[in-house]
This record gives sequence, C-alpha cells and structure tokens, in this order.
Amino acid sequence: MNSSNAPSGAKPVSVTVLGSGDAFATAGRSQSGYLIRSKDACILMDAGPDLLGSLKRKNLAPADIDIVVISHLHGDHYGGLPFLMLEYMYESPPERMIYVVGPRNLESRSYRMMKLSYPRFDLDVIRHWLHFIEIAPHEEVRLGRVRIDAIRSPHTNPDVSLSLRLRIGGRTIVYSGDSGWNEGLVEFARDADLFLCECTYFESSHLEFHMNYPQLAANRDRFKVKRMVLTHLGHEVLEHRRDIKMELAHDGMKIDL
Repeated sequence: MNSSNAPSGAKPVSVTVLGSGDAFATAGRSQSGYLIRSKDACILMDAGPDLLGSLKRKNLAPADIDIVVISHLHGDHYGGLPFLMLEYMYESPPERMIYVVGPRNLESRSYRMMKLSYPRFDLDVIRHWLHFIEIAPHEEVRLGRVRIDAIRSPHTNPDVSLSLRLRIGGRTIVYSGDSGWNEGLVEFARDADLFLCECTYFESSHLEFHMNYPQLAANRDRFKVKRMVLTHLGHEVLEHRRDIKMELAHDGMKIDL
C-alpha cells in the first residue's frame, strides 16, 4: 500500500506468515502462526507447535514479542506456547510483561500443557512474565495502542473459538481463526486492510466446522476488505491450486500494510 492510500496517522505494519498449514502440516507447511509488527507492538497471533522453528528460520526473535493472541484451544493453534515459555525461561528472558490474550481456559490449559511437557520445571519462574487476559465474544481488549476484539466462530463446542480483529498502527487486521461459515464474519471483517481467512477444504463442503473454497469464492464480493488471503490450507486446496482465483498464503510470506 502506498502512502497516498494509507489511513491518516497510519504507521508501517508488516505481517509475516509463520505457518499457513492445517493441523496435519499438509505439504510440510508449518501450523498456524502470524507475526504482526509495527512501531507500536510486536504481536504473535496463534502459536502452532513449530512456532520456535518458524521464528528462528526467519531470524525473528521470540524476545521481541509483546502480545500473544490465541484464537482457540486446538493444539495446532496454541501448542507452541510451552516452547515459547521454555525459550523465555532459559534462552531469552523477557525484559517486560508479555500479554497473552485468548478464550476462556487458555491460561489453565497452557500451564497444564507445560507441566505435562516438562513436569519438573518450576512454572513460577515464567508466571511473573506472562499476564493472561480472557477475551469473550463481542468484548474488546486494549493494550497500549493495540485494540483486539472478537466474535465467536462456529468451530468448537463447548470450548469457545474466536475470530479476531486487531487494530494496530492505524491498520485493521481480521483473522477468521478456524471457522465454519459464519454470516457475522462478513460484517466483522468489513473495511479491514487485511483479512486472513481459513480455507481448509475444497471438495468437502459437508464439513461445517471449516470453510471451503467454493463457499468463499461465491461470497468473495461480500467481504469489503482491501486484501484477502486464504490460509490454514489443507490438501484439497493445495491440489486444486490451479482452480483457485484468490490469494493463498505460504510460509514465510510477508505482507506490508
């Protein structure tokens, strides 16, 4: 985006796709993760199991992260948190509080997962660096100049899955998280500078807990966003790449807003 199209007061914002794959790491893609950087903050959105490898292969420092935002409690979206905790305990201790925002039960499950992974470690070492904040659908969290709000996505029950909207550096980034088709997402994403939308399937349209390409293509004009990128890509989508007319994410992709 050139400066003439940038919102008033906007600052450069970049999004690096750490993982564009589905839960099965189809085609060797890393699982969900996106690093959002501006002068205001560095935000990690979702933390798949390959998080540390994804960051370090791209020479991105875990110590730079100010805020972690998690969409839902499936392992391919938050399974990297124990390794991030491990990094902070031994390799790069934080110099400030790190905020972790996500759905209910994120804090207890994250610490439980860490304890199961490394049962002898003293978690009190890491607790004073991490401040967990629960965000419910239709609530907003403000952290400095960063605003985060959410709606519920039809993906898990009784656990809550979220679609997320981040406002940072004068830009708006919307992330569907994992989601079946949701009419509310059309309005939620309106006017976003970037809409990262899951597209797990191509042919399996009967599965209601994920979205598929024909469904998204049929509704593309309803998403009034500046740029829409499909992610969380499964084998059906990758096998039909030649039939897809929408932009697809890939690991290492950098998007400047």
